[in-house]
Amino acid sequence: MNIVPPQVLENRPNLKRKRMIYFVLTTLLLVFFFFSWKLTARSAYESAAYTVVESAGPFEIREYPDLMLVITDSKAQPANKDKRFMKLFRYIQGANQQEQKVSMTTPVFMDPETENASGKMAFVIPKKTAAEGIPVPTGDNVRIQKRQGGRFAVYRFNGRLNKETTIKAEQKLRSWIKEKGLTQTDNMEAAGYDPPWTPGPLRRNEILIRLEQPADLNSEQQESR
Repeated sequence: MNIVPPQVLENRPNLKRKRMIYFVLTTLLLVFFFFSWKLTARSAYESAAYTVVESAGPFEIREYPDLMLVITDSKAQPANKDKRFMKLFRYIQGANQQEQKVSMTTPVFMDPETENASGKMAFVIPKKTAAEGIPVPTGDNVRIQKRQGGRFAVYRFNGRLNKETTIKAEQKLRSWIKEKGLTQTDNMEAAGYDPPWTPGPLRRNEILIRLEQPADLNSEQQESR
């Protein structure tokens, strides 16, 4: 018969108490990080409106209205991506003639990272701000520009948005467009929806290619306006 030393019996409640404390602290930390991430995740921001015309897995055909953008550009190199973002971020934080803050939105539109790209990056102006009056940028090479509405083919994927993933995504999307018998343009852009600290598997990235619309569809849209 094994006899448990009295000292061990005395320590058992302490061990249970410590385990409970560790469990509670761990749970609280997880809850804190979850809500911190939730408050800064894409769901916390207004997103550019669109209508889904057709959906097939990660592929979609969308109809976008005209969007007002605040835009900047530079050489399309990864090292300059942060500089472009910060220029636009300073604008929405009040670097404009009205010294007015503008709400962050999603997605961030970008030129793909290629040698020939102009390196454009753009934030979407919120609907309310666009309707009430857009603040005039004061930053160097920051301007307001309209993104013409229209029909786009879209491919959605997770992970990091970089040159390699963009090339693969574009190839998949152009192949899908060809299979559908649609007429595509050379106009291609990338869209990112998440803050930099979002884990790769949870990130939402998209490649968008503008489609040429039939003349009869264009005339119908003009008549309905």
